[in-house]
This record gives sequence, structure tokens and C-alpha cells, in this order.
Amino acid sequence: MNPDIPLQLLGGLSAREFLRDYWQKKPLLIRQAMPEFESPISADELAGLALEEEVESRLVIEHGERPWELRRGPFGEDDFQKLPERDWTLLVQAVDQFVPEVAELLQHFRFLPNWRIDDVMISFAVPGGGVGPHFDNYDVFLLQAEGRRRWKIGQMCDSDSQLLEHADLRILADFQQGDEWVLEPGDMLYLPPRLAHFGIAEDACMTYSVGFRAPSAAEVLTHFTDFLSQFLPDEERYSDAGLEPSNDPSQIQHDALDRLKALLNEHMGDERLLLTWFGQFMTEPRYPELVAGSEVAETDLLAGLKDGAVLVRNPSARLAWSEVDDNLLLFASGQSRLLPGNLRELLKLICSADALHLDNIGQWLTDDEGRKLLVELIKQGSLEFADE
Repeated sequence: MNPDIPLQLLGGLSAREFLRDYWQKKPLLIRQAMPEFESPISADELAGLALEEEVESRLVIEHGERPWELRRGPFGEDDFQKLPERDWTLLVQAVDQFVPEVAELLQHFRFLPNWRIDDVMISFAVPGGGVGPHFDNYDVFLLQAEGRRRWKIGQMCDSDSQLLEHADLRILADFQQGDEWVLEPGDMLYLPPRLAHFGIAEDACMTYSVGFRAPSAAEVLTHFTDFLSQFLPDEERYSDAGLEPSNDPSQIQHDALDRLKALLNEHMGDERLLLTWFGQFMTEPRYPELVAGSEVAETDLLAGLKDGAVLVRNPSARLAWSEVDDNLLLFASGQSRLLPGNLRELLKLICSADALHLDNIGQWLTDDEGRKLLVELIKQGSLEFADE
């Protein structure tokens, strides 16, 4: 994708202009980002997903005296029949992993790294429905699919922002409203992290939320050090050879801190290990249980592809790749594989092509490493045959 071509999705801005002026900086309202957009899933079908055990769903109901009650799915059909006519919202997470037509929406956001995209959440709300004024710690694109929703934009927030006392919802106690817009079908609103917002349904409406992964510093430090510790022998410890006599044995001298920092820097600064951990961490599937592999032999793979079989990515799998010296690293659903540099184009296809078939991967089937990689990804579950 040419980053300097104007995009209708971004209101005529190029990807470069959007990333420079708006991304993680300020909101952007885009009228008719997707003209004549029609939701591939109806409100009834969305409610049907919320009945399923493996689907993450929530109901937020606003009450006059006790506002914003949260209920968690899976729900039963009678749960929806008992709902009032106003002031409730159904939210279903990761719909893109269960409805392929919803996953296709993400193709419009290819100007951003695939591995940064988390999921597509869809909310359906009746008139007055909303989840209260709040803020998120990640970027989000809010695409209006059906009906109208009023969005009120507030202040930038942080961990010190006061919240209402609520066991389940993070609702701002002080919402300082600024801009206000009503979004029609096809309109889209981009919001940067930590910007307070409050959406209220004007009528029965459906909103698509494209959210992004943004690990906290605490997550990075905790998960990376846990990963790193797997490679460190127990005998590698703090040491102080050449220690000078101390006037006060109770005092921790600053040279002790210097030794400690040197110990940490020696390992924390290992870029290859950091890249390996980061790639695995950012490609961990939201629902690992849905990435289930199947046994296949290389001969069966070759025969199947020659007979017209097609490989596709598991909707729950996450894939990315990077370079390490003259080699390549493929990250697939939380795992990594070191591969030779000649497989670069194959890795690109595996990570981005809609389908893999004899026409686009045939040249790599004669390569031992390429053939072995395809088989491993099928066994792992990141790739599967289209008819499965």
C-alpha cells in the first residue's frame, strides 16, 4: 500500500498524514468512511453469538437509581426477552474470529501493522443504550453500521482520573464534555488512547469497534523477564569480585547498583531474545483453544494442493514475521520459528494472502524448509484447509 495515496476510509487523508497528525494524538471524525456500508451480521445473529459458550459477551443495562449494571454471557434466549425497551447495550467481543465477513473488514486497516490489531467488537444498543463515560488505554476506530449513535468527547485521562464506585465497569466520575457528534451508518470515529468518550444510542443501532493491542509497561516487564529467565542458568548471579572494604557494612554502596545494572543490561539488552519474546507475545491468540491443529503428512499436503485444495489462516490465529541477520523469524499464534532468508516471499504470503494454493505457493513446495513449514503450521493450527 502506498502510504501517500488519499484514503476514503480516512476522509481523504493518506496513511502517512493520518499517522503523523492523528494516530495516538487526537480524534478524527470521518463522514462516510465506508459509504453504503451494510453489516454482514444482524442484531439477531449478534444475539445468537452471545448465546455461545466460547464467545465473550456482555450486557450493560442502565437503571435510573442504580445505573450501568453489567451482566456477562453466555446468555439464554429468555435473557433478551426480559430486557426493557430502552437503555441497554449488548457487546460481543472478537466477532471477526467467528464471522469471516466481519474479519474482511480488517483489510481496510492494512495501513497499520496487522499484529497491532486486537479484534472487532460489535455492540448493539436500543435507544438510550450506552456503557457510560469512560476511556480506553488503546486506539479504537468506531464504525457506525446501523442506526445512529451520539458520541460525546471529553478530556484526556490517566490512572489518577476518578472513577465511580462500580465492581465491574470503569465509569468516569467527572466527564468534561467537549465535542459532540451523531454518527450515521458509514461514518467512523477514531479515538486515541486515554481520551474520554461517551456513546449514546439515538435509536436501535449497531457499532463496530476495531481495537488495538497495547501491552502495558507492567505486562512487558513481567512477561519478558519470565521469558528471559528460561535461558538463564541458576549459577548466573549477582557478584562483586574486587569488592573494596566498607566503612559501614550496613550501607549499600552505589557501586553495588552499578554491578546490578550491568547484570540486568547484559540480558535485558539482548535484542534477539527481545524480538523473539515480543513476536510471540503479540501473536498470542485471544482464544488459544480455537487454534487446534490437525495431523497431515507432507505427501497428503502435496496431493491435496495438486487436487485443488486451499489453505487459509485459522480465524483465531495471529501471524507476523521479522528479520534476524540473514534469517527470518515467523511468529505464529504465540510460537516462533527461525527460517532461512530465501523463504521471505512465502512468509509474506502466509501472513497476508487470503488463501494459499498451488498457483501462489507451488514454487515453494519443492523447497524442503518451505514444505516442512506449511505442514508444521497446519499441525499447530495456524493454517487449515478451507473446507474444514
